[in-house]
Amino acid sequence: MNFCLNTQLSTRYNFTVASAGKSIAMANSVRVAAAQMTSVNNLAVNFATCSRLVKEAASAGAKLLCFPENFSFVGDLQGESLKIAETLDGPIMTGYRSLARESNIWLSLGGFQEKGSDDAHLRNTHVLIDDNGNIRSTYSKMHLFDVDVPGGAVYKESSFTEAGNDIVVADSACGRLGLTVCYDLRFPELYQQLRFNHDAQVLLVPAAFTTVTGQAHWEILLRARAIETQCYVWPSSVLVIAAAQAGKHNEKRESYGDTLIIDPWGTIVGRLSDRTSTGITVADIDFSLIDSVQAKMPVSKHRKPAEFWNQHP
Repeated sequence: MNFCLNTQLSTRYNFTVASAGKSIAMANSVRVAAAQMTSVNNLAVNFATCSRLVKEAASAGAKLLCFPENFSFVGDLQGESLKIAETLDGPIMTGYRSLARESNIWLSLGGFQEKGSDDAHLRNTHVLIDDNGNIRSTYSKMHLFDVDVPGGAVYKESSFTEAGNDIVVADSACGRLGLTVCYDLRFPELYQQLRFNHDAQVLLVPAAFTTVTGQAHWEILLRARAIETQCYVWPSSVLVIAAAQAGKHNEKRESYGDTLIIDPWGTIVGRLSDRTSTGITVADIDFSLIDSVQAKMPVSKHRKPAEFWNQHP
């Protein structure tokens, strides 16, 4: 087990903001954590791993722990994910809600297999749970991975997954969170919407990148999203937290790993020493750091409005 601490769109989409109906007090700094794991086709084994990592993060003083896509299950055979898909009030999510409540920690659960509108489809859902075990917000993955990976396999996520249409932010003790999942990372307009139109402060990117695409693009894309949105601090920037699946899940599937926490300048402030190990990385978000970045490079003021681009096709 590894532990690492560092201190330092389009109008066709809907917009959702989640709030508890009461103001959430935020400190000048807050500790967050991101998990890395190798999920398998056993719900109990994955839950045990997650439970251990939750306790580690809570003991380290983290207020939020982010898990990767498919944290609760990765199937060996085609169709397995559909068979175990559940509603959000089912026993799988109930167990994770209890983990959050018992450890008094917020959980970002990215890529949960939520039951879809019919038996042939599920939703790839990012679930945010607060420290009382309440579901604060959910986001269904918008961009589905229908890709012929160069030198790798062919993927057709849309064959069993329903795409979401909502842009989702949620207020938390760790700032305003922008929820995304994995392949969304390749679409910068979503992150710009979250940051500039909906005031997200922290961008969450739970993922299970393939080894091929991870080696080529993972860190580059994450740092680009952080830099272009100046993501880290409310109300003007955002931090990027990317929890990743890692290693060989079965004979057919392997994930790249390399869980990262990146600040608004594109600096990596949290990273596991081994990109394929199971563990957490922890970093302290300083909500005053962004002031100097924003003052010296006021990107939000310099951006052209949508009307400008409509006039200059």
